[in-house]
Amino acid sequence: MKFVLFINLALYCLLSASCSLTSNTYIQANDSFVLGNNEHGRFSTRLKNTSNQPVKVYRAPIGGGTHSPQFVQPKQSVTVRVERNTALVIENTSTSEASVALKVKGDTGLSMGYKK
Repeated sequence: MKFVLFINLALYCLLSASCSLTSNTYIQANDSFVLGNNEHGRFSTRLKNTSNQPVKVYRAPIGGGTHSPQFVQPKQSVTVRVERNTALVIENTSTSEASVALKVKGDTGLSMGYKK
């Protein structure tokens, strides 16, 4: 009985750890960070703007287009739920480097990259 409980607890810990990721991401001036520009399931992101200027956040389906833009002010946190096969774009429109703290839950098989 104790062995079964131990196995269940170990599986729960393993699955919980593999279903989320955290990152402190730096974005150069007039650049964007793109999370999930590939085929994937749904995910949610807790994003905190840790820089001194606002960043623009929006969703971009991999089939084309964009929607749901919002500005995240310095020190502000937001939770963004992203549909399957849709990228989350974090855009730094300022003239200095921006930084964000990310915690992603759900499908974490996401591509990550920068684009001008």
